[in-house]
Amino acid sequence: MKPTGPIPPYFEARDGELAIGGLTASALVKKAGDTPLFVYSKDAIVARMGELREALPEKVRIHYAMKANPYGPLLEMMADLVDGLDIASGGELAQARNAGYLPREISFAGPGKRDDELLTAIRAGVIINLESENEARRALDIGRTLDVAPRLAIRVNPEFELRGSGMKMGGGAKPFGVDADRVPALARELVESGANWRGFHIYSGSQSLDAEAIVESQANVIALSSQLAKDAGVDVPHLNMGGGFGIPYFDKDSRLDLTIIGDGLAEQLVNLPSNLAETDFALELGRYLVGEAGVYLTRIVDRKVSHGTTYLITDGGLHHQLAASGNFGTVVRRNYPIAVANRWDEDAAETVNVVGCLCTPLDRLGDQVLLPMAEIGDLIAVFCAGAYGASASPAEFLGQGPALERLV
Repeated sequence: MKPTGPIPPYFEARDGELAIGGLTASALVKKAGDTPLFVYSKDAIVARMGELREALPEKVRIHYAMKANPYGPLLEMMADLVDGLDIASGGELAQARNAGYLPREISFAGPGKRDDELLTAIRAGVIINLESENEARRALDIGRTLDVAPRLAIRVNPEFELRGSGMKMGGGAKPFGVDADRVPALARELVESGANWRGFHIYSGSQSLDAEAIVESQANVIALSSQLAKDAGVDVPHLNMGGGFGIPYFDKDSRLDLTIIGDGLAEQLVNLPSNLAETDFALELGRYLVGEAGVYLTRIVDRKVSHGTTYLITDGGLHHQLAASGNFGTVVRRNYPIAVANRWDEDAAETVNVVGCLCTPLDRLGDQVLLPMAEIGDLIAVFCAGAYGASASPAEFLGQGPALERLV
């Protein structure tokens, strides 16, 4: 038997089943019409936002990184909860505008922005977080063609990284951002060119569960921003400090202590360098806002025994839940939180492998997990499915097609 991750605290039981938004898993599947089905809980997202607002200094704005989950109804809901939106493509910009976000609320990061994407974003008035000197000059040229002063910030590749992060976004050679030692010259060039100078974006890592490491990283971001501004002789209207807040996916993962982060950030903002006194500060969060709010429901279509091992074969799999299958950057596969949704109150009775419907041994949702006795037709729930699920998985692999999605 192998352990599973902790089930998020936002869910309850009803009539012996997992309930989301007051509806049982069976009722949700019946209402949607089929499985596999992603279900996102409004209550869980609102609760998470409330926890953040209570813990963080009022001065700090919260941005939603929509790459975590761009599902339309969820994106529209987030517009009423957050202070800004971070995008990473022209396609995401179109989705954001359709969801009602105003251009001044949107910032655009990511390497390899095409000229047509830059043109659309600059024309709309979106902030461009520049990833290189070449991108900066293309943006300036497009601004001149449009007779518009483009809203430009510099994404900085810092020398430091976020300790304990699942994905390093700073330190050493990176495709992201401008190396810190080259930033002052570029900042001066942007200001002298007449661009609408918007400051810095510094993102050093993601998926950290170490609150002290996040506090340390935020202090480093503030110090670096102040030094870069001093060296360039410019002010810093806005500082996107990145995020890095992680959620517990696996056994023995601990929940992030927001109090430590909030207190640390409050102390830093009280003792700001003088050249950041008028700066607006933002945190860029995606997974932390929506990850634990999502549940992936997939139906058992077969039950078989092979060499003494029981397999529960579902109609879902890695084509919808690439991360849960262990194929989204994980070195050693571990089990996400998993349950038999319609047998929520039953005692665990057997150790099984839960697999998907694809013709590959990589298609695994649960390895040697201890679950209630489950049969064909029962529903498997995979938790922490609200981020990097439907949109980050190869839905068309083997012609399977996308899962259904619902916000409840």
